[in-house]
Amino acid sequence: MTRRLIVEPRGLAPWWLKLLIPIGSVIAAMIVGAFFLAITGNDWVEVYQKMADAAFGSGRGFAETLVSATPLILTGVAAAIAFKMLVWNIGGEGQLIFGAVTAAGVGIWLSGSTPPFIAITAVVLAGAVGGAFWASIAAVPRVYLGTNEIITTLMLNFIALNFMNYLVLGSFSPWRDPEATQFPQGRPIIENARIPEFFHRLDWGLFIAIGVAIIAWFVISKTRSGFEYRIVGDSFDAARYAGIKVPKKVLGTFLASGAAAGLAGSILVAGILGKMDPRSLDLGLGFTGIIVAALARLNPIAIIPVAILMGALNNAGPALQSIGVPSATVRILQGAILLFAVGGEFLILNRIRRPERPAEEAPANAEASAA
Repeated sequence: MTRRLIVEPRGLAPWWLKLLIPIGSVIAAMIVGAFFLAITGNDWVEVYQKMADAAFGSGRGFAETLVSATPLILTGVAAAIAFKMLVWNIGGEGQLIFGAVTAAGVGIWLSGSTPPFIAITAVVLAGAVGGAFWASIAAVPRVYLGTNEIITTLMLNFIALNFMNYLVLGSFSPWRDPEATQFPQGRPIIENARIPEFFHRLDWGLFIAIGVAIIAWFVISKTRSGFEYRIVGDSFDAARYAGIKVPKKVLGTFLASGAAAGLAGSILVAGILGKMDPRSLDLGLGFTGIIVAALARLNPIAIIPVAILMGALNNAGPALQSIGVPSATVRILQGAILLFAVGGEFLILNRIRRPERPAEEAPANAEASAA
């Protein structure tokens, strides 16, 4: 008689398994990518060498990798903050875009004589406030009316995207550059609001993103508020029994998540873009942040190296076209990494074993067993 496998909760998983699963997810995704490259007639070794060289083979390449990683650190933190409390904020993309809208608006409105420190601070914080506001549109109905935040945050992504496109491409709003006559473009923010660069195109926004990740880790792991946050994430009922105000915690988590995503938008506007450019902001960075958070197992510190890995993949995409490989290969790898990371999370939380041999299947007599 065939015995079925048993799936049971693992309890506390060993540290080596928690480390092995994310690394194994990346390796498995690379194997799958190599298979698809091979069946399409490409040399997968050459492709991977080209990707590594584009991402890390030179100072400029490494700088571009870190530039790509900067917003992913923040969108990854945004997803991790929400998901860890079982708040399914899928709206990081829209919150990033609306954060860029508010940041660009402040950067345009400020006087050119504003001191750089004040101007940069105002623009960056405006993006965080804008992202939190956009998240609140889904958060308030979720907390007080019980609506499904997955649906509302997804819908708000498209609303934010079309709103941004309307401001620049479909109207003569202050966000549109009046001097661009050939094709509509975003109006540049004042020069004093630009984040200084220090290595090729790499600017200080990278350290802002790393600082936000470290602060998020510290608050969650080392403070009383973070302890209550973890209790709510484990069980809403247990948190209510302990006297924790669950609606307040959920609302605060939603706003913090939106602020982190909005901060990514403001750093792009004040950094490498210098304006609200719809073509440069509609890159799916909010959705990629979900992959980053999943691979990092919602750990804000682990998000930093994972975001650099994803930034390397994004940076390598255009280089693949020079050898005739579609840049969409990067999306395939990122999707495969997410699938394997989610599957690996199941193995971390559960143990699969064969059931013990039933007593009736034992040998009928002891002599036969001894023989």
